[in-house]
Amino acid sequence: MFNVSHKSNSLRYARAEGVLRAHRNTLRCVRENAIPKGDVMATARAAGISAAKRTSDWIVFCHPIPLDWVEIKMQVLEEEFRVTAEVESVWKTGVEMEALTAVTAALMNAYDMLKPLDNDMEITGIKVIQKKGGKSQFIDDLKSPLKTAVLVISDSTYQGTRQDKSGQVIKNFLADYPIDLAVNEILPDNKEMIQNRLLGLAKDGNFDLILTTGGTGFGPRDLTPEATAPLLDKVAQGIVEKIRNYGSNLTPYAMLSRAVAGTIGNTLVINLPGNPNSARESLHALFPGVLHIFPMIWGEGHKEADSS
Repeated sequence: MFNVSHKSNSLRYARAEGVLRAHRNTLRCVRENAIPKGDVMATARAAGISAAKRTSDWIVFCHPIPLDWVEIKMQVLEEEFRVTAEVESVWKTGVEMEALTAVTAALMNAYDMLKPLDNDMEITGIKVIQKKGGKSQFIDDLKSPLKTAVLVISDSTYQGTRQDKSGQVIKNFLADYPIDLAVNEILPDNKEMIQNRLLGLAKDGNFDLILTTGGTGFGPRDLTPEATAPLLDKVAQGIVEKIRNYGSNLTPYAMLSRAVAGTIGNTLVINLPGNPNSARESLHALFPGVLHIFPMIWGEGHKEADSS
């Protein structure tokens, strides 16, 4: 089983379908509810819903998922019994396996009930028709890679007495996104130097994104939020709320972050924690959703993601 603890919940949806081919007389009996074993459609629907909820019991790598909705629809046509399953959940992984399992179980129960009447039935065409949710749904098509700077704020790292791990974590993470990492620097915990570099990158360098790491706690030299906040034209409370909320699900210490975020002109600035694990977790919390801010900054408007 893969580790999905770093993923954020989002609305997941999947629709699958499949077909049971049978003789016309057999399907006529289904329509007329004249099957000796009982109501085929009612039984198949119940079986499909029950199976969807227990998918992880027999699909080895599936996680147990709290399903919010399962719907089974059936059509009895001239030569086929067609089943469609829809599944929704607000969770970390997709629900296409649950939809496939629901269809399969419904068709197998129908087969079992009809086999005394028909020896030539065939289950076929089981497939996923549609799925939504997850990070791929929230990746905007940006007009060009984002010109990005990473600033590591640490006296000891600046002095060479401590290795830069957080900056490397951030660099590795950003490699999977439309990011042009043009600057990767180390600065001391000096308010004036931090402010001068932020303004230089935002105003003169025309950077799209600046990520700082370090100096967001309560140590005597933790000054990154104090350096950043006065420069911001628009404060993005939701960004740091997301980081702290995400982190609080993993450790109670997340509430101690004093990070701030917002824009300087057209540049988004985000303070990240200095701890490498915390920096990685913060990035998982933010990406790819945070990228949606850039089309808005560029005046391209706000396009709602389709979550139906």
